[in-house]
Order: sequence, then structure tokens, then C-alpha cells
Amino acid sequence: MDGTTSAKYSPARSAAEGFLALTLPSRLTLERLISIVENLRHRRIEIDISESLTGGSVCGLWLSTDSMEIILHAPTPSPLHRQQFILHELGHMVLRHDELVVSSNYAETLFPNLSGEKVSRILGRSDFLDHIEAAAETLADLFAAAIRDSSPEPRSFERIFG
Repeated sequence: MDGTTSAKYSPARSAAEGFLALTLPSRLTLERLISIVENLRHRRIEIDISESLTGGSVCGLWLSTDSMEIILHAPTPSPLHRQQFILHELGHMVLRHDELVVSSNYAETLFPNLSGEKVSRILGRSDFLDHIEAAAETLADLFAAAIRDSSPEPRSFERIFG
């Protein structure tokens, strides 16, 4: 992004617009959100743990094929961390970050043994462009809040103080 594009692009605004465009139900679960995004993307979403993701700088990875969306995430004992990893990748899907790609021809020169289209999809997101990552994480936070607010379980504070 150049300075002009960067000034016009607000990760918070992009995330808010993506969130509102989904018109989510008042009771939201991770499973229900996954189903909504599957309908939006017209593909099944597969989620799995990847031992090669260490949870350091990369906690999750999204790969898109013609027939499915694949989310790989770092191993974690925390269900909340797992959920956030998944929500972040769903944020990329909702915001259509796979459409921000390098050309297939250029990608083929970098990795001649792989499909240029697939490489360009991955490279388009793997630069960790600050604005793109911030938008996906902000949208993940909005999803997490909606899921948390939908929970019939009282929060710890409410359990103690009613």
C-alpha cells in the first residue's frame, strides 16, 4: 500500500464493515460463525492443528482451494487461544484478503514446482502487511465479543457478584 491508499484504509473501519455486513444472529457460537462463513465463501471450512506452527509470529494459516478453505493453527492447550486463531483466519476470509495477491506469473517464477495461483494467494497474505493483519485481528475481536456476549454462561464476575 502506498501512503495515499494507506491513509484511506482503516483496519477498524474495514473490520466493522465486514462484521456488520454479515448480519449475525443474536446468539452466536464459533460453530455457527464457521457455517455462516462457509455460506459466504461457498466452500467447506476444514480446521486442523499444525505442529509446524509454533505459535510465535505465526499462530494460524489459511489456505484456500477451489473446493475448501483450510485453517491450520498452532497447538495450544487454551480453547480461547484456539478460538482466536480461528477467528483471525475467518476474518481474513470475510474481508476477502485472498483477493489481495501477487500475480500468478510472478509467483510461478519464485516457486516453479507449485501452482502460481496458490503461491500468490499465500504470498499475498504472508507479508504480514500491518493494515491487513490489523483488520483481520480487529474483526476476530468483534467475533469473539459477539460469541462471548451470546454465551448463556455467566461470566466469573457475574457468578460471584450476581
